Amino acid sequence: MNSRSSNNPAPNLRRPALPERAISRRLSALSTRSNGAAAGTTQHELTEEIAEIKRYEDFTTIDWVQDAAQEQLRRRARRKQNAGVFESKGSLGWRRRLEDTYDAGQAWIVVTLVGAAIGLNAGFLNIITEWLSDIKLGYCTTAFYLNENFCCWGDEKGCPEWHRWSSFWLLNYLFYFVFSTIFALASASLVKAFAPYAAGSGISEIKCIIAGFVMKGFLGFWTLLIKSIGLPLAIASGLSVGKEGPSVHYAVCTGNVISKFFGKYKRNASKTREIMSACAAAGVAVAFGSPIGGVLFSLEEMSSYFPLKTMWRSYFCALVATAVLAAMNPFWTGQLVMFEVRYDRSWHFFEVIFFISIGIFGGLYGAFVMKWNLRAQAFRKRYLTEYAVLEATLLAAGTAMLCFPNMFLRIDMTESMEILFLECEAGRDYDGLCEAKNRWSMALSLAFATIMRTFLVIISYGCKVPAGIFVPSMAVGASFGRMVGILVQSLHEAFPQAKFFAACQPDVACITPGTYAFLGAAAALSGIMHITVSVVVIMFELTGALTYILPTMIVVGVTKAVSDRFGKGGIADRMIWYNGFPFLDNKEEHTFGVPVSQVMTSEVTSLPSAGLRLKDVEQLLAQSKYQGFPVVEDRSSKILIGYVGRTELRYAIDRSRKEGFISANAKCFFKPPPSTVVQTPSVAGPPVTFDAIEDASGQQEVDFSRFIDPTPLSVHPRLPLETVMELFKKMGPRVIVVEYRGRLAGLVTVKDCLKYQFKVEAQETSTHDASLDLGQEKLWGLINHAADWVADKVLSVSGGRIKLGGGREADSVRLGTGDPRDQLSPIVVSSRHDILDGTEDIDTGVELQARGA
Repeated sequence: MNSRSSNNPAPNLRRPALPERAISRRLSALSTRSNGAAAGTTQHELTEEIAEIKRYEDFTTIDWVQDAAQEQLRRRARRKQNAGVFESKGSLGWRRRLEDTYDAGQAWIVVTLVGAAIGLNAGFLNIITEWLSDIKLGYCTTAFYLNENFCCWGDEKGCPEWHRWSSFWLLNYLFYFVFSTIFALASASLVKAFAPYAAGSGISEIKCIIAGFVMKGFLGFWTLLIKSIGLPLAIASGLSVGKEGPSVHYAVCTGNVISKFFGKYKRNASKTREIMSACAAAGVAVAFGSPIGGVLFSLEEMSSYFPLKTMWRSYFCALVATAVLAAMNPFWTGQLVMFEVRYDRSWHFFEVIFFISIGIFGGLYGAFVMKWNLRAQAFRKRYLTEYAVLEATLLAAGTAMLCFPNMFLRIDMTESMEILFLECEAGRDYDGLCEAKNRWSMALSLAFATIMRTFLVIISYGCKVPAGIFVPSMAVGASFGRMVGILVQSLHEAFPQAKFFAACQPDVACITPGTYAFLGAAAALSGIMHITVSVVVIMFELTGALTYILPTMIVVGVTKAVSDRFGKGGIADRMIWYNGFPFLDNKEEHTFGVPVSQVMTSEVTSLPSAGLRLKDVEQLLAQSKYQGFPVVEDRSSKILIGYVGRTELRYAIDRSRKEGFISANAKCFFKPPPSTVVQTPSVAGPPVTFDAIEDASGQQEVDFSRFIDPTPLSVHPRLPLETVMELFKKMGPRVIVVEYRGRLAGLVTVKDCLKYQFKVEAQETSTHDASLDLGQEKLWGLINHAADWVADKVLSVSGGRIKLGGGREADSVRLGTGDPRDQLSPIVVSSRHDILDGTEDIDTGVELQARGA
């Protein structure tokens, strides 16, 4: 491998890698490309101007190596500036000292502001969500804006001030149904109309963004606003979705919006990614009331690059966010989340066998939900993309109809977990949950809730509303765990003298069903996300019980072992795979046994170092969408000279036209021309009149040599593909040049590597079932027939005044969701040559093909 590129990153590079001298070569190259520059114009100033106008294209990847070199150049220029001040004055003035202090402390200022904003947003969302969830069941007569908990403060069994909507069960059922439907309709309509990116969880996309994938608008202000408004509506609608995943999304949106007000982060993408990692930690911290767990979650699940300084900033951001949330005290209990609980009992060794069974359930639950949810996503993307609002509304209506009769499904999931986690002593009870005579009926009710909630999670996660999967999965695990705890408690009471229960003390309750619910929630969360350490810490911070760390570790460990038997990666990784985002997972190890030459783009559009006319370069930029071009000595020898980015080339042309008249036939040089007198964009040539244009046009020359990168990262064609993938993971270049004995052989991008990986995986696991497509078509046909039947009935009952949809003819009029993730045209890999040749670094709207389950 030829280290022609900046290899040892600056502090803002994604990973430290190769020797320090390589980055020095890049910096020296950047600082010495000043031939033909105007007087007083330094390379640093040119780089700053390019950075100001440079915006990465949508659905492309960031070049971390370039960002690192530019950041180092900025620091070097600042040091030289300070050195000049020292030489002239002997010491820095107070203004310069203040500027340096501000520049050094920008990161801490940003994380403080972001943490405070996240905490405030989380507090208000908690209050609004609880009120909207309770308004479906009744209202407070003393103050309509109070939820049931605040209205009946201090009275756990209810109070006269809280009124149900009616004394008739059926009428309450109707109110519950109507409110749920309205909330879902409002949430889905807001998402579709104003911010399609606000739909879903956002964790999968944020993982890719932190890794360097560009999705414009995904972290913008409108996404933040609609996510914050639509999330309480979606949760209150009763859909089996949670707020923890969306909490990460709106937290990262907050960090992105605030950081853009600071120059250090506005121009440097890698610096912004550090803030995003800290925001992801703060989002989990406020969702679970777990600052340490949030930092570990960002480390374990979200960030592909997590240096020590990012960990400290993540910790500080999570600390500020949780401190603000605690100061707001949204539940008036001192708790950061509703289902926070404290246990004062220990556990017995014989319970380990039941803990293991809970862990097995968590692994099986995660595998089952991920498999069928991906199939539901495939069906949704194939048939329901144009009916996003209608789908979410009908899902909420169906969920309300199914959940209201069950006592554990009727209430909000966080409130349900709070009830299931609690011990039965001290008068704590919920509709006879702790009464011995109701144990079998409660066990059956919990079993039904587990099955029904699992089904609802499968069909609900992915609909076009803000939707997470953390809390729904925890609610499933809690209901299953509480059921197991009740059964174990009944077994102990039936055989109290058995040797199996010899460790139980006679006058103390032996089994605590609430702890089984707690462990079940941990198992389900670990099973669906494939995370371990952060789950243990989060659950510990929720309970504060050191005695239950070991059972939690046992349960999570068993869940992880079972989950890995069904495939690597949690639901976020599976969604990345399904959507085809260009993400190289550090947790994956591959053995392809092929050189990079089999994956690279061999037919490359290159620029000769001399001979091209200016209009030829402009025509190439207009007719192609490549993000950069290799520069060669000439197209016959293909001796590699460097690489020029599309933005830099466009900037150089615009600059040359602004500084003087340049003919379209002017010759372009990408290395210093041999002549001593050269007209460049920054050196004025002789006066040119309109009459002399034709004579002078052939003599004009434009020097673009200072805008090329003479040291692109390059590799040998026989270098193993696995090593090239490690370079992409650890250094993060946008493109790697393949050269053989100094001659250009091709280019390779992350997209090319992933295409080959998917091809190999498809060959090894070719398990596509045609019956699945047939089943989806039959299901869609049944849905169409049902919709037509309902439309006909409404039409006949209303006497022709109300017409729903318009039958099958309405299929020709489709509005779409407005979500770019649904509307973009995928790259279809149709032949062997498509994969092996690649597509260079072209912007086609989406990086890879979206695949079905």
